Amino acid sequence: MREPPARFDPDPTLGREEMESLQRDIADAASFTDDLSFDPERVGEAGPDAPLVAGVDQAFRTDRDPEQAVSAVVLWRGGEVVERAHAVADCGLPYIPGLLSFREAPSILAAFAELDREPDLALFDGSGRIHFRQAGLATHVGAALDLPSVGVAKSLLCGTPRESVDALPEGARVPIEVREGDDVDALVGTVIGYAFQSRQFPDSKRINPLYVSPGHRVSAGTAVDLVERCGGDYKLPEPTRLADAYADECKHGGRDG
Repeated sequence: MREPPARFDPDPTLGREEMESLQRDIADAASFTDDLSFDPERVGEAGPDAPLVAGVDQAFRTDRDPEQAVSAVVLWRGGEVVERAHAVADCGLPYIPGLLSFREAPSILAAFAELDREPDLALFDGSGRIHFRQAGLATHVGAALDLPSVGVAKSLLCGTPRESVDALPEGARVPIEVREGDDVDALVGTVIGYAFQSRQFPDSKRINPLYVSPGHRVSAGTAVDLVERCGGDYKLPEPTRLADAYADECKHGGRDG
């Protein structure tokens, strides 16, 4: 992968105001429109020329002092794992809502640097544009690598669903928009992502939706399309599900580091 520009460095030693200012700069530099070098409809297909999707997730070694982040990247194409890489780094700060990238991005960028292949798209366990300053983890790393990216979060950080997201049928999408009073640096009415019910199992009365948002070089609508095309038998898209398992493997010593 290309070296990220220094101006996007997720330095955890910065003060809070400096971090928030940097996030606003990243949001300004990011693109929330489609700028893809591949056909989105080919995501999930097999074959050497099909898009290569990176799933990104983290695990944490809380028994270390300082705590360590174990970041895993799994390259996936057509239902198969093509390559895996991971990196470990000390956590420079605790979890603070809205500042996740300064805790996790250093080890994620290090993991991307270990890859032999360059992905076409990255799916992150975290938010993209659904963020107070429109610069969640997927936007920060995506802009730093100039890589099309999508945030896939399990809970809603900010913004307001256009309608109820309780008991949605499988495949349902509900826009997440900015309303008066929402603590989001975007115009009222802006759609910053979607609640997406990827699965609804017959034996479960309620499965919370995923919250999908563009990270960089992807529009909100296309972001959901891409996540749906990466779906498998589980709620999470297959690339991030595999990355979650790999991160846990590395955390417990299945891999050195």
